[in-house]
Amino acid sequence: MSETTVTEDGIEARYYETDEERVLAFERDGRTAAVAQNLEGYAMLKVRDAADGDELERYYGFEVALDHAGELLGAAAHDLPVPEPAADMGM
Repeated sequence: MSETTVTEDGIEARYYETDEERVLAFERDGRTAAVAQNLEGYAMLKVRDAADGDELERYYGFEVALDHAGELLGAAAHDLPVPEPAADMGM
């Protein structure tokens, strides 16, 4: 499994792929959030409170999913670092 990690302003973003989905997991001050999409990249994005957590909501747009993830972290969506391989998530 290949993984890309970026850290900016105290927020760590980790992108990786499993056998079933693409995952963008965030951590900030002990808080976690994740955005996941099927491996083919055409399904709605799932927002979770952790990479392996329960689904909280689904979104078509990446920016809206990042906004929800930012809320879970106590950060603005535009402050979340996005590793290059994750930049094309969303429909």
